[in-house]
Amino acid sequence: MGKLTYVKSASQLISMDGGLGPRTGRGMSMLGITANGSVVIEDGIIVFSGSDTLAEHYLSTCQDEVEIIDARGKVVTPGLIDPHTHAVFTGSRENELELRLQGAKYIDILKQGGGILHTARSTREASEEELVRQSKVRLDHFLLHGVTTIEAKSGYGLTLTDELKQLRAARALNASHPIDVVSTFMGAHAVPEEFNDNPEDYVDLVINEMLPAVAEQELAEFCDVFCEQGVFSTAESRRILEAAGRHGFKLKIHADEIAENFGGAELAAELGAVSAEHLLKASEEGIQALARSGTIAVLLPGTAMFLMEQPAAARKMIEAGVAVALSTDCNPGSSPTSSMPFIMNAACLTMKMTPAEVLTASTINAACAIGREKVMGSIEIGKQGDLVLFDAENYRQLQYYYGMNLVHTVIKKGQVVVKGGVLVD
Repeated sequence: MGKLTYVKSASQLISMDGGLGPRTGRGMSMLGITANGSVVIEDGIIVFSGSDTLAEHYLSTCQDEVEIIDARGKVVTPGLIDPHTHAVFTGSRENELELRLQGAKYIDILKQGGGILHTARSTREASEEELVRQSKVRLDHFLLHGVTTIEAKSGYGLTLTDELKQLRAARALNASHPIDVVSTFMGAHAVPEEFNDNPEDYVDLVINEMLPAVAEQELAEFCDVFCEQGVFSTAESRRILEAAGRHGFKLKIHADEIAENFGGAELAAELGAVSAEHLLKASEEGIQALARSGTIAVLLPGTAMFLMEQPAAARKMIEAGVAVALSTDCNPGSSPTSSMPFIMNAACLTMKMTPAEVLTASTINAACAIGREKVMGSIEIGKQGDLVLFDAENYRQLQYYYGMNLVHTVIKKGQVVVKGGVLVD
């Protein structure tokens, strides 16, 4: 006999059902709401989603042991998905907040050996075990905020040895923590200090040594590049990403975060990247190119806020037909947060996305941005039993009560991992 997990009587069940592809335009407001809704999970997989009445009929034919979770007065959504993080690192950079408050710019701090380079020094010094230990604490915080899957980028090693170490730590976390961790290789996150005089040699190192080693050891599914003025040019980014494609990696690009008219979004669309990320300064042409290519825009309103920059033009992207996803960009310098609920609030308050759109952007569209739409991102029969129960009567309250963590219960693959806002041992 198996065991069933029965989540019953939700005030609103937000299923996000209705197709495997990303939602665009008005489709981002179609939530699939069932009042007094129920979900049944068996062996980690959803086997029923619908009304309480139909759930009782379904369960009347089952002989299995049933764990009942009362969702009365709560909103039930798919597990939140964070499709852009740098969550595996050591150290912190709280001093940089004060520098920015005094007028320092992100790229200036990087050029002076801070930023990514500061974290790279710390991460290089850490053992793999220490990386896992510190990053596990972050994953616990993600879980407490309703996140059941994250993408995690490397890029704080910037040597072959340390990039592989960071990716192995991510793999260990995926194996040992309830959260699913999807790995992205990002050796092209910055040019390390030892290559300041010959950055092209570092590009060659990424292409000729790092990419083959990561591919051979199957440590990452995606490859990302920081395509930005003062980091990697569009030509350098193209070389790296085309090489990554030859090794079988799916492509992502940090694009158009800082400089106007840099062309990162256009490059992402041309190369058929799964996602283009940041996009604070994306051009009109770049937005139209993303819409035509189907490349997902992963927007990071917390980063724009923390860097005191204008946010991405989410409304313009949605109206152009671009699929939008949201992420924390969890990292030690420009977005030290693991709260997707806060990021969803920020998307409403700074980018004028609607409460319905941010739910779509944090579930099914986020799943598409990491190639997981067939197994998660919606509450549908056959998908993983990843759910969040929020202390809210309707989905609009999730954004109305801003800056608050309303997560009550988190279920991962049918197992309760957070209950009453507390981690379950």
